[in-house]
Amino acid sequence: MAAAVRETFGSLPGGAAVERVRLCGTGGFEACVITYGAALQALFVPDRRGVAGDVVLGHDDLAGYVATRRFFGATIGRFANRVAGAGFDLDGTRVTLAANNEPHALHGGREGFDRRLWRVVALDDGASPAVTLAYHSPHGEEGYPGALDVRVTYRLSGPAELSIAYAAMTDRPTVINLTNHSFFNLEGSGAGDTVLRHRLTVAADSFLATDETAIPLAEQPRGVAGTPFDFRDACEIGSRIRQDDEQLRRGRGYDHNFCLAPGTALRLAARLAAPHSGRVMELHTDQFGLQVYSGNYLDGTVRGKSGRLYRQSDAVCLEPQAWPDTPNRADFPSARLEPGQTYRHHTLYRFSSE
Repeated sequence: MAAAVRETFGSLPGGAAVERVRLCGTGGFEACVITYGAALQALFVPDRRGVAGDVVLGHDDLAGYVATRRFFGATIGRFANRVAGAGFDLDGTRVTLAANNEPHALHGGREGFDRRLWRVVALDDGASPAVTLAYHSPHGEEGYPGALDVRVTYRLSGPAELSIAYAAMTDRPTVINLTNHSFFNLEGSGAGDTVLRHRLTVAADSFLATDETAIPLAEQPRGVAGTPFDFRDACEIGSRIRQDDEQLRRGRGYDHNFCLAPGTALRLAARLAAPHSGRVMELHTDQFGLQVYSGNYLDGTVRGKSGRLYRQSDAVCLEPQAWPDTPNRADFPSARLEPGQTYRHHTLYRFSSE
């Protein structure tokens, strides 16, 4: 029976309570969302035998999320990905950000939205259970202009569908780029398998080549044809990841923005399939880009769920978003938000088995 169950997940060092909301669907499909970082803490999906397993990396308790910042399942903002030189010009004024990924800004700065306590503002306990979380980001937080009011709604929109919808408004011109940073392993987060045999399809003819610091080069998007970045037909993630390719060397694997076809409607951006469990995930989004990250910097120093040490390629991130460094690139699709406008971002994860 579908339900939305609200429960305590722990307390922050200052004593503030952190909640978890379990969105329970049918057939064992369940999404667990915590108010710390508005994060997807767990996602249970049935395999080809009908056995549900958790397919996202993370922690079993709040302490793990607070102790180490690895973005597991978190809402990223104000600006996901990197901003070159930790700054940009906006209407003739220089905006200076924290260089938390020296010399650049990454994922909102030193204390991005993933490190903030959100509040539950709506709960839907009906046939499509949902929770809406809100956060107020004051003008100047992490250097970004404008007071920003943000909401994110997680909803079980179908028998095996998870919808994530963002909305935000500002009181002065600013830039915004939100995403969810879940680390997926469709064999199960505790299965012990890497994602290198997962078959990935990405609906993109081009990608953004980067320099040694992961900033897009001053060139037009590079075609994927004839490169290890061609996922237009399903291909194992690990089949070309060890090739002697400059872009793979720079990213230690895949850590690149794929340029999606422009449009404002939901459209298929990626498909991921696991060979053993048979789980399949389709990702539909209305965003311009999809950052594909093959877990290259998971190094065994973080202990996750069930005490498991997370290592390189234990998961893959598929992050719908604006293109990286957009505030410094007039040739990229804009991430600017004006007063009176509403920023919207919708992503849908649809699961099945084969």
